[in-house]
Amino acid sequence: MHGPDLGFVHRFEPGTRAEAAPLLLLHGTGGNEDDLLPLGQRLAPGAPLLSPRGKVLENGMPRFFRRVAPGVFDEPDLRFQARQLADFIGAARRAYDLGDTAPVAVGLSNGANIAAALLLLFPGSLSGAVLFRPMVPLVPDPLPRLDGVPVLIAAGRQDPLVPPDHPRALADLLRSAGAVVTLHGTVGGHGLTREDLDLGQQWLQSLNVHR
Repeated sequence: MHGPDLGFVHRFEPGTRAEAAPLLLLHGTGGNEDDLLPLGQRLAPGAPLLSPRGKVLENGMPRFFRRVAPGVFDEPDLRFQARQLADFIGAARRAYDLGDTAPVAVGLSNGANIAAALLLLFPGSLSGAVLFRPMVPLVPDPLPRLDGVPVLIAAGRQDPLVPPDHPRALADLLRSAGAVVTLHGTVGGHGLTREDLDLGQQWLQSLNVHR
C-alpha cells in the first residue's frame, strides 16, 4: 500500500511475521517504489517491506542522489539526500510501528550506494544492509562506529558499470568502521542473478535481527 506523506513517495507492506526485522528496499536508477517489492518478498518472506522512491530525477529517471558523471557522485547532494532518507526511516518506523530495531537495507546499484552512505553518515539508521553492485559513495572523516553491523556486498565479476576495485574498497572502509562485512563476487554483470537471490536470502536468514 502507498502510505502517508513522510517525505518520500513510498510503499509499505506490513508482512506476516511479527518478529521479522523490516527491510528498507532501495531501487536503482530509473526504478520506483514498486520495483523491489518482489525481491524483498523473495529474500525475506513475511518481513515488513518499506520501499521509498528516490527524489532526484536524471533524464526523468528517479535516483536517490545526483551524480556529475557515471561513477562520479555529487557529494553535497549525496549527504543532503542521505539525511532526508534517514529522517524518512525514523518517521516510517513511528508511523508503521516497526519496533525498536532499525530496518535492514536491501539496495541495488544507486540504492546500494545510498544505503552505504546511510551506514557511513547516519549510524543507527540501519541494523544491517545487503548491497547489490555498490560503489564507494564517499569516505567520511572521521569514520562512524559501526561495531558489529552486518553487511553483505554482492559484486558482479562481469559488471561493466562498477570498477572492480570498488566493492573491496567499500568492504575495507566499512570494516575499518567496525562493520562485519561479507564480500561475495557473483558470476554476472550489473543485473541480479539467481546466485544473488540465493546468497541474499541465506545471508538474511543467518542474521539474528528481530523486531
